[in-house]
Amino acid sequence: MDELKQTLRRIFSLHEDSASHEEIRERILAGGQVTGTNMCVLICAILIASVGLNTGSAAVIIGAMLISPLMGSLLALAYGTVSGDKKQFERNTLGFAFQVIVSLLVSTLYFILSPVNAPSTELLARTSPGFFDVIVAVAGGFAGIIGNTRRDKANNVIPGVAIATALMPPLCTCGYSLAHQEWKMLLGAAYLFTVNCYFIYMSAAVVLSLLSIPRVGKLTDRQWRKMRRKMIRNTILIVIPSVIFTFEIAKH
Repeated sequence: MDELKQTLRRIFSLHEDSASHEEIRERILAGGQVTGTNMCVLICAILIASVGLNTGSAAVIIGAMLISPLMGSLLALAYGTVSGDKKQFERNTLGFAFQVIVSLLVSTLYFILSPVNAPSTELLARTSPGFFDVIVAVAGGFAGIIGNTRRDKANNVIPGVAIATALMPPLCTCGYSLAHQEWKMLLGAAYLFTVNCYFIYMSAAVVLSLLSIPRVGKLTDRQWRKMRRKMIRNTILIVIPSVIFTFEIAKH
């Protein structure tokens, strides 16, 4: 029995092929930087996703998901949290907020100017989030951070995670909703975006904690417990609406 436990522990260990702490730090923080390159790529991704949503083209939407740099900012946020680096966390929070604002402005402007006003099925699909979206976001977040922390970066994992977690489409759906003053759509799309962002962030934080990322800032045991309680509370609050939506959909 002990030998079986040892074998299972070795098979599922995240430490076996993990990169060094220094390499993980450099890789994740570099991915979360808001630079001219990242912003140009982000704007291109927004426009591509908006066109795909507007015309109902799934292939075009997938292309936008693959090039979007938003996930890198979420992983950097998780790193800042686990390492206790308050300055880094604040910097990445501002950077991510700036990316979201730019995304909303560009997508809203696109949909104001677009001659196609009717919502496509792809747009409507991003307005009814359920508990299954939570499962996808959690699994995608785990896969994304595991792929980013390997000694040989798992480049084949990252594109799949980008497609599965789909950060860009719900954000652009918010832009459509703002452009056409569709407040119910806005609520659904904003909630889906929040679910994806939060659970990618939480999954990344869990894995980084398991990898024993070095802490920059020193927090007391009481402060860590308080932070964990906040995370549990926030998780419950975010999950509850998705469970309600899922039951409502199941009734119909």
